[in-house]
Parts: sequence; C-alpha cells; structure tokens
Amino acid sequence: SVFKADDQVYFITDRKGVDELYKLTGKKKEAMKNVMILGGSKVGFKAARDLCGKKFNVKLIEKNKEKAFDLADILPNALVINGDGRNVELLEEESLESMDAFIAVTGNSETNIMSCLVAKSKHIKKTIALVENMDYFQLSQSIGIDTLINKKLLAANNIFRYVRKGEVVALTRLNNLNAEILEFEVKQESRMNGQVIRDLDFPRNAIIGGVIRNGLGMIALGDFEIAAGDRVVVCCLPQAIQKIERLFL
Repeated sequence: SVFKADDQVYFITDRKGVDELYKLTGKKKEAMKNVMILGGSKVGFKAARDLCGKKFNVKLIEKNKEKAFDLADILPNALVINGDGRNVELLEEESLESMDAFIAVTGNSETNIMSCLVAKSKHIKKTIALVENMDYFQLSQSIGIDTLINKKLLAANNIFRYVRKGEVVALTRLNNLNAEILEFEVKQESRMNGQVIRDLDFPRNAIIGGVIRNGLGMIALGDFEIAAGDRVVVCCLPQAIQKIERLFL
C-alpha cells in the first residue's frame, strides 16, 4: 500500500513502539491533564469520576442547578459549574482554551457537536461528542470532531459478540470506516490451536494485528504459533468475517 495525504491510518503496536510511531508519523506526543465535560448525565458523571480517580483536572458543566449541586457533593475532586454549555462566553470564562480535552455528553446531539466544534476552534487537542443519530458518524472526520460515541452502537457491539460464531470476546467498529476489530479466544479444540500464522488460509481482506498471551500483548508475525488460551485480535472487512469465524471454531 502507498500512503497518501489525508489517509486515516490505524496502527497496532506494543508500548515500546509508541514513541517510534510518533516519530514515523511526525506527530507530537502531548500529555492530557485538563479535561472539560459538558453535561452531568450518567455518562458525564462516570467520565468525571473515572478521570478524577486517575488524577486528571476535571471541570464539569451542568445546566440544571439542583443537579449541579448534587454532582458537586459526589464529585469532590472535580470543579462542577452550573451553567449553559451552549454559551460560548461561559466556556471561555472557564478557560476552555487551557483544556487538553473536551467531552460533550448532554442529551442533545446537536449541542454536543456544536460545543465540540467551538472547542476545536480554540485548538483543544481532543474532542469527544455523544450523539444519537448514526448519520453523524459519516461526518465525524469532515467536521473535525475527533471521536463520536453512540450508546446504541456500543450496546449493539456487545449483542453481536454473542451472536457471532467462534469465541468472540470483544468487538468494535472503527470510527467512520467499513471495518471491524474482533478479538477471539482460542479454545483447545479450535482449528487455530497450534497453527503458525503463515500457514493459515487467512482472507486477504483481514489481518491478525496481535495476540494477547497470559495478559501480555504481542505483535504476531508470520512465524508466530497460536496456542490455546491466546486472545487473537483481527482487523477485517465485513465480507471476511464468516471465514474468520470458521477458523476459530
């Protein structure tokens, strides 16, 4: 493959390779410390709680006054602000431009998208918006928002795990791409057990990205032998899924 300008490329690497990838792609690794969350929904609350637990500096903006006071009581390590996040002046007063990430999870998709666009205009490194309309996923890259989240899609991914053949333990779709990442657990009786990757009749529109063995992630090249208990991460196009599933039966 030949890379071209504006291509969107996904890499799989171990932790040791991350710095080298940044050099290769000309990207700069920047620390994330200050996060602003718009919306005190269940998603917003859990995000704030988890980020505070990891020592991030969190500001949470909630429109409902009573709810804002409740959130302030249960999130002592976050700064909870009662205000309308659609108000650009409010965001600026709360030092939006000093944030490393902006997460919009109100109950209104359009509000989430527009506020993320405001954040992007202030050169915020990472923007995340919760949306209900799946049509917005096709626009995510063109409108400049880094990540879109859809609760129905997340639920569907979990459901699909149980209707897939083979021992699928995780599944996700790449944002704005017609591709899926599947994680299979290799059972003792699986035809994959004991197979060397180069000898597999693997579809051309699929690739094994890595293997997790005994909790350790490894990059799996052609001479790698798959064993029972391995969790194999596969990136593939939809038309290859059935053939891959049969390999893991």
